[in-house]
Amino acid sequence: MRLTFLGTTSNNGNCPTLYATDRGTLVVQGYTVTDPHARDQLRDLLPGEDVVEIPRELLLHFLG
Repeated sequence: MRLTFLGTTSNNGNCPTLYATDRGTLVVQGYTVTDPHARDQLRDLLPGEDVVEIPRELLLHFLG
């Protein structure tokens, strides 16, 4: 998989960051959601999947 940097909301090089792939998908770098109550609300989380939290502003790099 090849990643292309799309943008970040970080000023110091840390996450969150958004990438496009050569597969026509997106990769999102963010902080893993570990709150048990939040995780209980997820639907159909499959083995190998996980969720990360990002600020809404990060999506402007995709939509912009």
